[in-house]
Amino acid sequence: MEIYKLEQKAVFKELGTSNDGLSNEEVANRQEQYGPNIIEEVKGRPLILKFVENFYHLFALLLWGAAVLAVIAGTPELTYAIVGVIIINAIFSFWQEFKAEKATAALKELLPTHAKVIRDGEHQKILAKELVPGDLILLEEGDAVSADARVIENYELRTNDSALTGESHPRRKFSDPFVEKDVSTTDSPNLIFSGTSVVSGSGRALVYATGMKSEFGRIAYLTQSIKAELSPLQKQMKAVTRLVGGLAVGLGVFFFFLGGLTGLSLEDRFVFAIGIIVANVPEGLLPTVTLSLALGVQRMVKRNALIKKLSSVETLGSTNVIATDKTGTLTQNEMTVREIWTGGQNVDVSGVGYEPSGGFFIDGKEVNKGEIESKFNLLFKTGALSNTSKLLPPNEEQPKWTILGDPTEAALVVAAEKGGFSVQKAHEEGFMAHQLPFESVRKRMSVVYRYPDKTVAYVKGAPVETLDLCSKIWIDGKVKKLDEKTKQEILKQNDDYAKSALRVLAFAIREIDKEPKEYTSENIEKDLTFVGLMAMMDPPREEVAEAVKKAHTAGIKIIMITGDYGLTAESIARKIGIVDKNSRIITGAELERLGDEEVGKAINEQDVIFARVSP
Repeated sequence: MEIYKLEQKAVFKELGTSNDGLSNEEVANRQEQYGPNIIEEVKGRPLILKFVENFYHLFALLLWGAAVLAVIAGTPELTYAIVGVIIINAIFSFWQEFKAEKATAALKELLPTHAKVIRDGEHQKILAKELVPGDLILLEEGDAVSADARVIENYELRTNDSALTGESHPRRKFSDPFVEKDVSTTDSPNLIFSGTSVVSGSGRALVYATGMKSEFGRIAYLTQSIKAELSPLQKQMKAVTRLVGGLAVGLGVFFFFLGGLTGLSLEDRFVFAIGIIVANVPEGLLPTVTLSLALGVQRMVKRNALIKKLSSVETLGSTNVIATDKTGTLTQNEMTVREIWTGGQNVDVSGVGYEPSGGFFIDGKEVNKGEIESKFNLLFKTGALSNTSKLLPPNEEQPKWTILGDPTEAALVVAAEKGGFSVQKAHEEGFMAHQLPFESVRKRMSVVYRYPDKTVAYVKGAPVETLDLCSKIWIDGKVKKLDEKTKQEILKQNDDYAKSALRVLAFAIREIDKEPKEYTSENIEKDLTFVGLMAMMDPPREEVAEAVKKAHTAGIKIIMITGDYGLTAESIARKIGIVDKNSRIITGAELERLGDEEVGKAINEQDVIFARVSP
């Protein structure tokens, strides 16, 4: 059911509900039909069996055999030592893996315990596990989403979908049908998903999937249903155990018969053979391997890497392919304005992250403070006022500069602060009279600020759509007519930014002479004065390029898998050396159509980047 393509009326009909929500009687029927909205755990082996396994794997059996033979040979001290090695090793191995298993069993903690719904026309707060398909849920800033749902009403609704996509940038949600082709379900802007959260805005949505039928449930099932395979170390240990066991028994039998040739009694020959067999069993090998792997686990923990099984530590040494996320792993997860265009000039911006320190450069020459104020302040003001994010200075709990709100909008605030522009003062000079929220059709948002002597609309949006509404341009404090030549120059600059995988926003203003009867996009967003462009990106981590170089030197191939756009991912991949000249971008929608053989062939034959993918 492609519910994201349906009109709102069709969505209500498809899910058998209305604006008043489901009736209590219908809820009871659906709870019986669909079951509770919970992440079911695939039944695993009991803990006692996991513990006992450490006593009967092949090498442990070899040691048990040696202990029995030691008893027969009349050497109880050796028996105690061997049994002690087996027990200590079993307890130590079980404890290490038990701690790691507990640390990774965190999927259920991401899901909320309560949800707000409309049932029988009344607002209710219910347990999240009681949600059923067809429920009408209410969404507000800060809410965790309890089930997969189709948005039917939104007011600047944005969600953090990082639990599904790995991308922490808030995503705008809309209530209109979405009919684009070759787009995966998680990319649909009118759907919200279990395990995500509402960053800002509010809205209403109709639940269409719960529990294990949700996208989050599918991920949980995949993580729980993967069959364990022997690691390279375990395979080698198995082979070594067979070899050692065979040699020990072979030598024991050989010396048993050799003793007969030398005239030893049957009893002496038997004891001698047992001694040979026990002596050839390396009792210290098992605890030595376990201890060395445990030390490796501890070193990995110090580097914030969680190892579930001890044997996985050695497997890392056999790695020849690394699949990695982009945002927050290869990049800093901090959007940063890198270039701006205003007054006919392209300006480079230095500094990375949310710390408001850096400079502005034109043709390599730093722009002085006075020039920044005269040339850039209107652009900074437009970006700062058409904005709801906040920049938070370091404190005792957080030693770095952080943000509250959308990272893209926060980057505009940081750029303004770098230029010495006071965002707080700009907000205090007037008050916001009205806001026209961002819409996917307009691709713009506007705010109207009222001052003692004037009223100004500040517009922010996609460059092409915003530029189409501009008739004038602001250059060095003067407003001039926007001619076709300048317009083409701006569009070319936008294309150049886009080719470098920079995210570009355009800014414009309009002084409103006569107060309109009502604020609409038609009477506010017209006859605009173009102010400039800001281009931003999430910069790579400083240490990543060197790490990639070392991996390539070691013969390890790196594959980027991201929920971001292909061009952005490719640009980052080139900057840090993951791909060279020829690379192929496979989107999530394309990946769903390809078979395993085709994907494997693509990975082996060329550099591949997987973009716009979801789990």
